[in-house]
Amino acid sequence: MRGDMKRMVWVWMIVLAFGAVAVRGQVALDNQSVVKMVKAGLGEEVILSMVQGQPGVYEMTPDSLAELKKDGVTDRVIAAMAAKGPAVTLNDYDGLDIGVYYKAGNATEWTRVPSERVYAKSGGAFKSLATNNIIKQDMNGRLDGQQSQLALSKPLQFLVITPEGIDATDFTLVELTQKKDGREFRTKTGGVFHTSEDVSRSAVPFEQKKLAKHTYAVILPSGVGKGEYAFLAAGLSGASATGSRGKAYTFHVVE
Repeated sequence: MRGDMKRMVWVWMIVLAFGAVAVRGQVALDNQSVVKMVKAGLGEEVILSMVQGQPGVYEMTPDSLAELKKDGVTDRVIAAMAAKGPAVTLNDYDGLDIGVYYKAGNATEWTRVPSERVYAKSGGAFKSLATNNIIKQDMNGRLDGQQSQLALSKPLQFLVITPEGIDATDFTLVELTQKKDGREFRTKTGGVFHTSEDVSRSAVPFEQKKLAKHTYAVILPSGVGKGEYAFLAAGLSGASATGSRGKAYTFHVVE
């Protein structure tokens, strides 16, 4: 009995550790995460709960499935992994330039998300963020037009190609408020997405999965609903994101 209690405590410590990693927002579950849980002795129901409740990007090729079975992953767990949606296939991003990309439906190739210029509204005037210095006050970011030209349905698949020294989470995803003649988002005092502390009041959290150098799959939270959204380029008010500076990659979710 005592041994069983110790084992249960150990199992739940492992579960909490995996959960903490996901909450910190840097790494989603993948094939190796599941195999680690199996080899740690976690039960099928516990692993199913983790797979179903946490963001994940899984490789579901025939060879990968065979490896999962070899490592003791059950059919129910594999089915739950597959239900998360298609994994990003390897090397389908070679040659892509800096920017944000998406796949729709059964598409096999990444398509670039259209970009728009962002303006900052302060003191009743709009200025281009592509040329502004860091803005040390609360303000609205603004984009022209009520709606993005790109309409997407769930599930949403995104890929971010970043400049040197930038992660996908250095980009910011914001939900835009539709106005009569444009779309806006609210920024926080202290700067416009120039450091990790400068967080938009309209920001939507997301997970990233590193696929290769400068290449990240983006996993959006399940609660993302209908509306207007934009990925704001890292270093929006600085020069760290050459090729993306002053840009917002916009889309609207239709269902």
